[in-house]
Amino acid sequence: MKTPVGRNFSSDHVAPACEAIMSAVNQANEGSVTSYGGDDLTAQLQSVACDVFEKQVTVFPVASGTAANALALSQIVPAFGAIYCYEAAHIVTDEAGAPGFFTGGAQLVGFAASDGKIRPEQLTQAVLYAEDLGVHHVKPGAVTLTQATEWGTVYGLQEIAAISAVAKRHHLPMHMDGARFANALVSLGCTPAQATWKCGVDVLSLGATKNGALGAEAVIFFDPALALDFERRRKRAGHLVSKMRFVSAQLVAYLSNGLWLDNARHANAMAAALAQGIATVCGARLLQPVEANELFVALPESTVSSLEMQGFNFYRWPLNLTQSGVTIRLVTSYATPRADVDEFIAAAAALTPPR
Repeated sequence: MKTPVGRNFSSDHVAPACEAIMSAVNQANEGSVTSYGGDDLTAQLQSVACDVFEKQVTVFPVASGTAANALALSQIVPAFGAIYCYEAAHIVTDEAGAPGFFTGGAQLVGFAASDGKIRPEQLTQAVLYAEDLGVHHVKPGAVTLTQATEWGTVYGLQEIAAISAVAKRHHLPMHMDGARFANALVSLGCTPAQATWKCGVDVLSLGATKNGALGAEAVIFFDPALALDFERRRKRAGHLVSKMRFVSAQLVAYLSNGLWLDNARHANAMAAALAQGIATVCGARLLQPVEANELFVALPESTVSSLEMQGFNFYRWPLNLTQSGVTIRLVTSYATPRADVDEFIAAAAALTPPR
């Protein structure tokens, strides 16, 4: 069903690809070039990524976030390993077992976290427990953080560094699911390097599709040695795209001239405006701080139903942390107009008595 962008707050996936990305794809659609990543655009992507992250990195474009996460984890975790994460991380709830499939059997070990952010002490306890059980337990394999988290919160640099310190103490690589990495970066106000390898991240699944790309993600290794033979792993998984230039063109445009940050900055600003307005609606309650481009709001059932009938699209969230009412998720994107944010706020306010 086609819905006006501003009325569809179900996901940032629903937004169209941005003009700069589409222009880059069209420009790449000229002439014959070497296939399977042997083209100039893919080579340019390597150079651009090194500049953006301020060090020599190795970049592998893929077509989906699930592939990026599952392949990245399969590279750093043995089949008999444990992947430590938030208990409702995207890799646990939304990837149909892909991490386990691609790793050959690694186990996802989730930690409870009311805000989606795991804690260093949880990791320490889990590793010590595994070591105590020895061969009878899956071997500690890796840690993965989602940035921004599944609750729309953002790990601070000190929080990442503290988790990394525990991971490094136990020789565990750190993976970051960066489906909304640009939104987190804008929220943090720091450089890409500071938000990743400088605080201990070894491999990043960089998302672009949620932030204006047509369909492009990347696995970025901050230690090229960790990427040994990854190109064969990607090929075996069916993610070595023959016309790689079209994926690379998107990522080059995305990372160039601040496009990714401009897109994320608008999405975050629309989320902040939505949060500010919802705070004035009687009966509405924000369940988490709004730090990126997702909001989780508790509203009366009557209000939610009426908003749906008016054509606003959003998810009813299955995890209801309220004693009454309904929890919904609202997501803004680079394409969300301010006028439509105001329209949602006005509609919600009209359905409830003033405070």
